[in-house]
Amino acid sequence: MSDHDEKRAEELGDTRADRRDDSNESGNRLRKELPEEVTSVVPAARATPEQEQEQEQAQAQEQEQEPEPVREPEPETVAPEPQMTGRQRLVEGLWPPRVSRAQLIVAVLLFGLGFGLAVQVASNSDSDSALRGARQEDLVRILDELDDRSQRLEDEKQGLEKQRDELENSSDQAEEARKQTIEKERQLGILAGTVAAEGPGITVTIEDTRGTVEANMLLDAIQELRAAGAEAIQVNDVRVVAGTYLTDSGKGVAVDGNKINAPFRFKVIGKPQDLEPALNIPGGVVQTLEKEQATVTIERSTKIVVDALRAAKRPDYARSSSR
Repeated sequence: MSDHDEKRAEELGDTRADRRDDSNESGNRLRKELPEEVTSVVPAARATPEQEQEQEQAQAQEQEQEPEPVREPEPETVAPEPQMTGRQRLVEGLWPPRVSRAQLIVAVLLFGLGFGLAVQVASNSDSDSALRGARQEDLVRILDELDDRSQRLEDEKQGLEKQRDELENSSDQAEEARKQTIEKERQLGILAGTVAAEGPGITVTIEDTRGTVEANMLLDAIQELRAAGAEAIQVNDVRVVAGTYLTDSGKGVAVDGNKINAPFRFKVIGKPQDLEPALNIPGGVVQTLEKEQATVTIERSTKIVVDALRAAKRPDYARSSSR
């Protein structure tokens, strides 16, 4: 084919393309001018392969330019909490402890109560251990002493009941009351130390060559004798009464301010069978004094005279209402 022919063919192709473009533009113009009902019926002009290729390339470029959709993060799946056992729930409820003021007060009170009970149990165990190590004859002596104390209290009770019956049944109640008053006055005089007394009892002599006997040891002896039923006590030349006090004075002991020296001699009126065992109980007065290298001698007698007297004090303001 000659150059002239090729040029001719190109012109013809361009002319055809221009005609197609013109037809497409006229069709599009006509479609815009017509109403929507008509345009929906009139089919659109068919695109050429080149236009379809260009449209596909444009769509491909638009798809490439469009950003990828942002993926929302998937919600985290929460694992179900493991079920707790009963022991774990108990531990979690108790720890950490949550203490209120009322609970704290109750805890302090319970602690004080427990401490008191522990001390009492410990003291009882100590006394029990002391009795557990005692000899059989010592235990028998202690039981006899307890029986004697019970009998003495029973006798006192019966005596008081007898006085009451005599006052109620006497034909001359005034005379009977006067007799009982005189007897009571005599008894109170003996206890107060203003009246001399005599009767069965014991004599206790304490030899102290080393000077180790102290006032508290003699006071323990007086208390044991009183608990055993002593009605009158005299230490050397001093009458012992309810208000008597003992103090250490140099190498000796002072009773109510009156100094006395060894040997210490106790004159005691009471039932000898009650007084002597009270001093000889295990861990009692005799054993304590013997540990201090003192010598204790106890003698029973059917007649003990307590003649040390105390001056009767006249009250400053009180007087008998019968006068």
